[in-house]
Amino acid sequence: MSDRYERFSLRLERPEPGVLEIVFDGPNLNAVGPAVHRDLADIWPVIDADDDVRAVVVRGEGKAFSAGGDFAMIEAMAADPAVRTRVMREARDMVYGVINCSKPVVSAIHGPAVGAGLVIGMLADVSVAGRSARIVDGHTRLGVAAGDHAAICWPLLCGMAKAKYYLLTCKTLTGEEAERIGLVSLCVDDDQVHDTALSVARDLAALPASAISWTKYSLNNWYRQAGPIFDASLGLEFFGFGLPEVREGVAAHREKRAPDFRAAEEANRADI
Repeated sequence: MSDRYERFSLRLERPEPGVLEIVFDGPNLNAVGPAVHRDLADIWPVIDADDDVRAVVVRGEGKAFSAGGDFAMIEAMAADPAVRTRVMREARDMVYGVINCSKPVVSAIHGPAVGAGLVIGMLADVSVAGRSARIVDGHTRLGVAAGDHAAICWPLLCGMAKAKYYLLTCKTLTGEEAERIGLVSLCVDDDQVHDTALSVARDLAALPASAISWTKYSLNNWYRQAGPIFDASLGLEFFGFGLPEVREGVAAHREKRAPDFRAAEEANRADI
């Protein structure tokens, strides 16, 4: 790996010429901690400038793609406005980084796919999901608005009715259902996810780089014109991290119980 990537804590591999792999590889089903979250925001301009990279694969090690942001980071955001501000910037740069990177990105989604990891999985130019993958945007269950990437791409990918249903309820989608409604590009057997994603990346790497990058650029103008929608959703999400509901959501997760958001809302009204 070249020196340009030395500052990143991400696990990076080059499985074959022209293809760079970003591998989620961490504890708690590849949960995203502060360092990885920062790197997922900052790495895309570096990849964009790397002439040796013609396609990118993003995958998870072990039993999961990624279980999303770790709860220590979420608690830090809830407690400290400075942390909230920093992480919001990273969340913004992560989304626009994938969209604006000229290299095609292929995601290989197996097992749980949640939170910050799901951002990359859904914004990838080609998304490959295993049949039993478990895709969930869990923001409302945590107590905050569905910000991150959801508002910028889910309605375009699967339509407003399905986007609202899954984003409001936090219901889990299998890979098969995600493909059926158009949320992912391909659904394959679980043991074929990585091989299929690598094959797609290999095919993309063999095509003219200018043709691929400008096609991606043109199509992603659909996302860019939704930028104000995304900015609003991100701001509303991070405003929510300062409210009692998110503290109740985190506590319920740690205590393995159903959250009582009504009590949190009543406490919030009492404080006001």
